[in-house]
Amino acid sequence: MARTLHSLNGTNKPWGFKIQGLLLNGVAPILSGILLFLAFPDHDLPWLAWIGLVPLLVVLQRVRPALAFLMSGLAGCVYFAGFFDWILEVASYKLLHHAFFDVYLGAFFAVFGLVFSFVSRRWGVTSALFAAPFMWVSLEYLRSNLSFLAVPMGLLAHSQYLYTKIIAIASVSGAYGVSFLIVLVNSAIAALVLLLLSRLRHGKSSFHPGLSARGLIALVGTTAVLTLVAISYGELELSKPLTGKQIKLSVVQGNIDQSKKWDSRYAKYIMQTYGDLTFAGAKDRPALIVWPEAATPRAITRDPGLFSQVRHIAKRAGTCLLLGSSSHQKFRVGHGQVPKFYNSAFLINPENRLINQRYHKIRLLPFGEYLPLKGTIPWSWISVPNIGSYAPGTEYTVLECPDFRFAVTICWETVFPTLVREFAKKGAQFIVNITNEAWFGKTAAPYQSISMSAFRAVENRLFVVRCANTGVSCFIDPYGRIVNRIKDETGHDLFVRGVLTERVILLDSRTIYTRYGDWFVWLSILGSVAFLGIAAFRRTCHG
Repeated sequence: MARTLHSLNGTNKPWGFKIQGLLLNGVAPILSGILLFLAFPDHDLPWLAWIGLVPLLVVLQRVRPALAFLMSGLAGCVYFAGFFDWILEVASYKLLHHAFFDVYLGAFFAVFGLVFSFVSRRWGVTSALFAAPFMWVSLEYLRSNLSFLAVPMGLLAHSQYLYTKIIAIASVSGAYGVSFLIVLVNSAIAALVLLLLSRLRHGKSSFHPGLSARGLIALVGTTAVLTLVAISYGELELSKPLTGKQIKLSVVQGNIDQSKKWDSRYAKYIMQTYGDLTFAGAKDRPALIVWPEAATPRAITRDPGLFSQVRHIAKRAGTCLLLGSSSHQKFRVGHGQVPKFYNSAFLINPENRLINQRYHKIRLLPFGEYLPLKGTIPWSWISVPNIGSYAPGTEYTVLECPDFRFAVTICWETVFPTLVREFAKKGAQFIVNITNEAWFGKTAAPYQSISMSAFRAVENRLFVVRCANTGVSCFIDPYGRIVNRIKDETGHDLFVRGVLTERVILLDSRTIYTRYGDWFVWLSILGSVAFLGIAAFRRTCHG
């Protein structure tokens, strides 16, 4: 009987064939991991995501679940090591922490490989390829919502933020719908590759074991139809003009060096910088001027003199001022006890002597703004520094000016779709994200944040305005298009100083995603359970 690619587990195969298989088992996962992280900023090769999983899927269908678990875990580790390479720029974080982080996130890939192999061996390759997008979305959702271990970054969908016609479906399904489509396309291509390999090896009439002609046609046909529907929906949505009342907003990018932000000797310099930029922006007569996260050198609630200075700047500019204020640096090395503070956004009305509107950050950054399970887990054993703790906010506050309503997300809150959705449900007409990403240097991190912010805009059909200390500060329209960003004369948008004024359309849109949330995820979870349940009760695989 002719040998096939269906299994490498038999003992009757030549050593050369076994060695070839072992090399393929190691190279394919690494290749998939590399292709996937190259699809994301700042490499920005989004088309690679549509084929990135193909090498992994091709080899997974012919190995046992235990080996599939290890191979997929390897692919995940390679992917996340490339995606999160910037984390080593953060003070106090070491290669050890990066390794733990990559292994934890890679475990979700590993589980995907395990269940894919299980379904493939029990029910055939066709069924496993059909099941792949359901299982992938379920696992993406799990790692995005797992308590303090939640990391909703680097979803496959985020690689497509430049393809506005594709990501338009996020207004219906959320980002997970785009991830589903990407994995489905990878599955269809993997099936065609398997067919091609089988025919190259055994002749034109050969068909890969586990694949059936009917199943292959169904998979490729379904993929083609859903892709066409997604693109058509995107073209239709983008053809609709944005209408509504317009206001001007100015964002200020102070570019304050991280080593100076908390040094009292530079307090006057910092306030002078923000004051001068604010007055420059005020010449455009905006309805709101925005400073970034933790803009002031001290907390304005604990320093009346500093608050008076901020209020004076707003009054002289003649407009409302939104700013972030925090009293001590997030990443603190040492073992002293630090008082708790809120990481907050304040809306300063120049005509009001009191701070009457503020938002306290709800989703704090683990290991940056607090230590999870402090006192229970001995984090010092893996060299995690004892950091000061912020207190989390509890209310989804929508800030109001006389003519408009908006919400603020602080730092990485913009990566949580459910949080932004809550603001949209409560009536926010646009979203402002204030952040300080100086920690990450000139890396991909700010551009990755933009890719995720674009999805928040599309999901809720609202403008998203980013104001960052060192960049990238930009305006994103409800279709995910980056309208404009702060740049210097050479075109650089990181670690430059400036102010930018743009028009924002006030929208009260309620997309399907805004109204019904992650309904698509729950459908995917049900699909995953169905595929696994049926596979568990099957004894043989049929195409």
